[in-house]
Amino acid sequence: MAQLWGGRFTKETDKLVYNFNASISFDKRFWKQDIQGSIAHVTMLAKQGILTDEEKSQIIEGLDSILRDVESGILEITDEYEDIHSFVEANLIDRIGDAGKKLHTGRSRNDQVALDMKLYTRDEIKELDGLLKELLEVLLKLMKENLEVYMPGFTHLQKAQPVTLSHHMGAYFEMFKRDRMRMKDIYQRLNLCPLGSGALAGTTYPLDREYTAELLGFDGPTLNSMDSVSDRDYLIELLAAMSTVMMHLSRFSEEVIIWNSNEYRFVEIDDSYSTGSSIMPQKKNPDIAELVRGKTGRVYAALTSLLTTMKGLPLAYNKDMQEDKELVFDAIDTTKGCLALFTGMLRTMKFNADRMEESARHGFTNATDAADYLVNHGVPFRDAHGIVGRLVLECIEKKIALDDLSLEEFQAVSPVFEEDIYDAISMKTCVETRNTIGAPGREAMEKVIALEEEYLAAK
Repeated sequence: MAQLWGGRFTKETDKLVYNFNASISFDKRFWKQDIQGSIAHVTMLAKQGILTDEEKSQIIEGLDSILRDVESGILEITDEYEDIHSFVEANLIDRIGDAGKKLHTGRSRNDQVALDMKLYTRDEIKELDGLLKELLEVLLKLMKENLEVYMPGFTHLQKAQPVTLSHHMGAYFEMFKRDRMRMKDIYQRLNLCPLGSGALAGTTYPLDREYTAELLGFDGPTLNSMDSVSDRDYLIELLAAMSTVMMHLSRFSEEVIIWNSNEYRFVEIDDSYSTGSSIMPQKKNPDIAELVRGKTGRVYAALTSLLTTMKGLPLAYNKDMQEDKELVFDAIDTTKGCLALFTGMLRTMKFNADRMEESARHGFTNATDAADYLVNHGVPFRDAHGIVGRLVLECIEKKIALDDLSLEEFQAVSPVFEEDIYDAISMKTCVETRNTIGAPGREAMEKVIALEEEYLAAK
């Protein structure tokens, strides 16, 4: 069992205890970051005269060889080592001898693991941002292509007023745009380098922490060594941000599932993103949307778990904090997988424009516009509301839409109605007359689409 400690102990750790304590099974994930951090550390040590240039060259050459061999598969990371740090150091010593034993000078595993996790998280935030941007690009394409595809807008899952598919997609564009903003905010807050904080109280070696931070692309060093090794705020923030991403994906998935149902038939999911039934040959199930919806709880659970882990920990480092890794790794993998699959499903989905418009018509989504017509002809709104309500009831009894009524039927309830009522309550008029910024009218939507195009081009 390769360990970075042992001098204080007179007998070997029990195998069960060792396995329980070890983290190699999951922290091997950031072997690249561990080597990257070590190269920066020894570069700084040589700059400060703590290592010779020859020792620096030997160590970096050895670390580079480990990096190449792990990447090529020649060197396997096994559970013979306690953690990724002991794996790298033990292999370095095997390759270059005593010079490798100086790698850990002026450094603790506490600040080392804090660094590795920050480097790893930075990389993953960039990947998450790229996946969010890809989803936004698909949404923007749908917004541009569906400016005149009319559909019901809903409140309380009841048909309310007509909108366009473009406008509906735009609502999700705003959600995922905010998700990208949150990722950017988290990246900026975490981007301070903990290396050089030691176990909790810094070190007596004359380290140049600003130089190390610069080498690793940080904005500067962290300013309190105790906080540096025990801070998991950025991971909690990331889990919260990913939970919000998953919540947005889950809401969208729920709509896809409803729209895919026989009763709605608004969409057809591509065969490559659907499955069938083992017993019912007619079925085409929205499994990807259902799994995204289901996996949302998994990411929420990681956030709750890490908050619970951290809530009772005194300063500074405690072994409990090792629990952050599996939770964060799984949540990142889950969120990235869901984003990629959902984007692919949305990109290949077919929308039934005729069915959507018919649903809006028969859902009386133009009832408010019929009332507004009366108001514009001098009828008090409360009276107009009652008149249109009676017309809707008549349509329900006859199983027709409002604009299927004859002019005589309109005038039988209110003589104010004229022939122009049909144009006033057409889906096109209902939507196109709403042109304040943020509304579904074409003029308003084209302004928004131009702004969203600028946003994506700039970021």
